[in-house]
Amino acid sequence: MSTLPPSSPVRLLLCDDHAVVRAGLRALLSSADGIDVVGEAATGEEALAMAAHLNPDVVLMDLQLEGGMDGVTATRRLTARGERGPRVLVLTMFDTDADITRAVEAGAIGYLLKAEQPEELFSAIRDAASGRGALSAPVADRLLTRLRSPRPALSAREHEILAQLARGLGNREIARALFISEATVKTHLGRIYGKLGVETRAGAVAVAKERRLLP
Repeated sequence: MSTLPPSSPVRLLLCDDHAVVRAGLRALLSSADGIDVVGEAATGEEALAMAAHLNPDVVLMDLQLEGGMDGVTATRRLTARGERGPRVLVLTMFDTDADITRAVEAGAIGYLLKAEQPEELFSAIRDAASGRGALSAPVADRLLTRLRSPRPALSAREHEILAQLARGLGNREIARALFISEATVKTHLGRIYGKLGVETRAGAVAVAKERRLLP
């Protein structure tokens, strides 16, 4: 997408599954100069369909969408069009390492938290339309910390346990499959969560898929 002329308003599409949040964002953004909300989507599928015919410059995307396609998948689909598609700016309540990593790897140009001050949000939207990235201060801090202290790679055993986890097996089933104790499985899971920056089994599998750690 080409950079907008200074006089052109940013065409913005909202995507959030909470109607009250969308209404609040629309009301807030109506007070901002140079930003035109052209549509609202409640699901990832709606965002894709609306983006195809509304041609927004920026999609303000929530990551946690109820049912169907989540925000990360929608972001990947939207950014897959390259210069022909919109830029995606994530706006979410969550700042876990896993969420940040998945969003950035999916092609998001920025990652903001819903606690952001209005002027920061307005500025980030304009920056995104011009091709400049935007990160909330806490998110930037987390990324810098990760870069300075990269997590160690998974061991061979941890890869095995992760693969079993992806199959939907519980700790007892994993222990039986790998001929180890449940206590050992729990120990390895704790290390896997720490290395991947997640807190749940589902989070571990999701990040592992994003990083192509699963066979």
